[in-house]
Amino acid sequence: MTDKPKAIILLSGGLDSTTCLAIAQSEGFETYALSFRYGQRHSFELDSATEVAKQFGVVKHHIAEIDLRAFGGSALTDADIEVPKSRSQEELSKGIPITYVPARNTIFLSFALAWAEVLKASDIFIGINALDYSGYPDCRPEYIEAYEKMANLATKEAVEMGRKLTIHRPLLNLTKAQIIARGLKLGVDYSKTITCYDPDSEGRSCGQCDACQLRLKGFAVNNIADPIVYQKDK
Repeated sequence: MTDKPKAIILLSGGLDSTTCLAIAQSEGFETYALSFRYGQRHSFELDSATEVAKQFGVVKHHIAEIDLRAFGGSALTDADIEVPKSRSQEELSKGIPITYVPARNTIFLSFALAWAEVLKASDIFIGINALDYSGYPDCRPEYIEAYEKMANLATKEAVEMGRKLTIHRPLLNLTKAQIIARGLKLGVDYSKTITCYDPDSEGRSCGQCDACQLRLKGFAVNNIADPIVYQKDK
């Protein structure tokens, strides 16, 4: 048994969520990792999430099975929609890209909320970022604030027991470079992570999609090489 408070970490296997896990543990939480097989283009991120969860020694790592391909509407779930590549910084800052998966964070947070209630946990960590991000509406602070308010009206634990849920977003106001710097101070091994929207059959990142560009920029600002393998490296 432990006296540590329990926390659910939404763990994709990417750079941001892995940093979130490291932060949660550094703040004294007993961590439970939640990942999703949601019909995404590739499963390499789940392999990474599994490896990261083991490396950090989480109490339990659960991979929930849902299939958002039933609805489509995103380049991450629909094979007929191409992942945008080599977009300029101006293009990255305009509009909501086709890689946005409709209502994904709402769905993910709802699963996390259900598990948190069962565990009697009052804390959920999510690695959203409002600075270096791809314009997703469910990565905005006002969205998380609204969801947190709703969550505390929706559960038995909150209504009967007064157990209020907090959704932690420790990366919200950090640039990608600052996120990487913080993770490195906490000993994060970023070679275990994958960020790419469209890796090849061997799991090598493309280096050109929005996620890869933001990641590479973050490492460049820190004057260190990204430790993962890119397609151009082979």
